[in-house]
Amino acid sequence: MSRKIRVIVVDDSALVRSLLSEIINRQRDMECIGTANDPLVAREMIRELDPDVITLDVEMPRMDGIDFLGRLMRLRPTPVVMISTLTERGAEVTMKALELGAVDFVAKPRVGLASGLNDLATQIVDKIRVAAVAQVRRAPARDAVASGAGGSAAPHAVPAAGLLGRLSTEKLICIGASTGGTEAIKEVLVQMPADSPAIVITQHMPPGFTTSFAARLNGLCQITVKEAVNGERILPGHAYIAPGGTQFHVARSGANYVAVVDDGPPVNRHKPSVEVLFKSAAAVVGRNAFGIMLTGMGNDGAVAMREMKDAGSYNYVQDEATCIVFGMPREAIAHGAADEVLPLGQIAPALIARLRGATDRLHHRI
Repeated sequence: MSRKIRVIVVDDSALVRSLLSEIINRQRDMECIGTANDPLVAREMIRELDPDVITLDVEMPRMDGIDFLGRLMRLRPTPVVMISTLTERGAEVTMKALELGAVDFVAKPRVGLASGLNDLATQIVDKIRVAAVAQVRRAPARDAVASGAGGSAAPHAVPAAGLLGRLSTEKLICIGASTGGTEAIKEVLVQMPADSPAIVITQHMPPGFTTSFAARLNGLCQITVKEAVNGERILPGHAYIAPGGTQFHVARSGANYVAVVDDGPPVNRHKPSVEVLFKSAAAVVGRNAFGIMLTGMGNDGAVAMREMKDAGSYNYVQDEATCIVFGMPREAIAHGAADEVLPLGQIAPALIARLRGATDRLHHRI
């Protein structure tokens, strides 16, 4: 039997520490090797016990969980699953945690904590398993992007003037991601010019968190980034993110694409599901679509991405070396859905070059 995943729980609530320890120790493949009520205690425990994964609360005495995470990822990169309160502030702080290098997060309930955490037990241990195999990196590169952004264009961003020129509004870029995807999506979007074709995005996230995610990206990108709203027209120069806890796909109304956001059932256990978005692109957008599959666990969207390719789309898949988790990209490649497999930082430039080539061909015909 392989070695168990060794987990340290860091939370200022004795009840939460007890509940999480119990949930972890019920699993045959993991064990809680220690608990700490604040980051200073945790620091010594991590140094001594060298855990595989840490679960980390956000609001704690003596040192904020975010400050601790930043230091941890600079000095001793370790897979971290954040335990965040499902509030507006909790969502904003969680986005910062993912930016600093946390692998994933669990939104803990504000009321009925004991029953709520037990209801989340499967999600918690699944995310710990994913974190245990995730590729975590030192924080400075991530911090450099965040601090260099200055709330406007990030360092990777192209010049503010539109680069693509006259391009068919029929073009649509479709992005799917899961674990590690919030930073990967940012890396792609900050490089897209203001006159980019419309972009539609499904990132696995619970309700409440996609609002903060969209707002954060909107402050960094030249394009407008927002949560998708049912029935709205999908416009060039805009990116639309599937609201957490809903299904999102595209439909056609006359010459326009429109967003469809509904309460459809989970697909591949996900809501929103990449499969739903990509399947609609295959049916509605066809050869005018570009597919992008980024880091994530599982296989959501792989089959539908192949359907997109069969319908004439051109697809980019993130390579293993730059993925936090190479699950969804691996499955997309295995299904023959990829036209190009590229490091994360090269996906947007490759797409822009292809779009610019399409513009040049259009100009030559005119």
